[in-house]
Amino acid sequence: MFNIENFDIKLNTEYIGRTFVYAEELSSTNTFLMDKQNGYNESGTVVLAEKQTSGKGRKDRVWYSAPDSNLTFSILLTKDKFLTSNSSLINFAASLSVAFSIENLYQLKTELKWPNDVLLEGKKTSGILIEATSQGNKIERFVIGIGINVNQPSFQGTFNYPPTSIRNELGRNVEREKLLAEILNNFELLLEMIKKNKSEVINDWKSKCKMIGERISIVENDSEKFGIFYDIDEEGFLLLKTKDGIEKIHYGDVSLG
Repeated sequence: MFNIENFDIKLNTEYIGRTFVYAEELSSTNTFLMDKQNGYNESGTVVLAEKQTSGKGRKDRVWYSAPDSNLTFSILLTKDKFLTSNSSLINFAASLSVAFSIENLYQLKTELKWPNDVLLEGKKTSGILIEATSQGNKIERFVIGIGINVNQPSFQGTFNYPPTSIRNELGRNVEREKLLAEILNNFELLLEMIKKNKSEVINDWKSKCKMIGERISIVENDSEKFGIFYDIDEEGFLLLKTKDGIEKIHYGDVSLG
């Protein structure tokens, strides 16, 4: 059982996580926060569910998480035009907050995979899904969903990237309350950094991405592209170097190729 008091003691934010919703079961934390009819409209609201009956990742892939073992939560951002117009950088801030927290608390070395996966020993331990609703050309609700394999010992199914958990790499169970508070603390700091010096966030992210400079393949929908992972631009998009020049990639599944 998640101990909300232990979490609250370690939370050191101005607004991220100050409205906190704990649920035993939801269809999806992202879906819950995307629906304003549920009554949660405060920017920084965090919803954590022990079990998601329709948890998902990118391209509606199923994200299965063993109940009471992991962290599956979503963060709501509203009324911040600058942040919501820099969605790729929020993606980076979210993945960096997970990576920094794992390194700070457990001294495990993390890697980042574009656009939003956190790896331990080359295996996926965390994924991020951002969704938004808009009215006209104005983003109304911006939701960052984060799933982290924390204490789950084994995984079933087929995966693009082999999964792991912090427990498996560390050799012991970890305190989820402390980890979540650390992630939210870091996330708020990184959001402020995006506003003040977004190049620092990009450089921090790039320093953890071993794929830069490597030959990769990118799959999106039914098309596959090959080239060199040349760089990340100032908006957080991938620059792919091919025989025809440099192409900007907004999204896709990346693997070494």
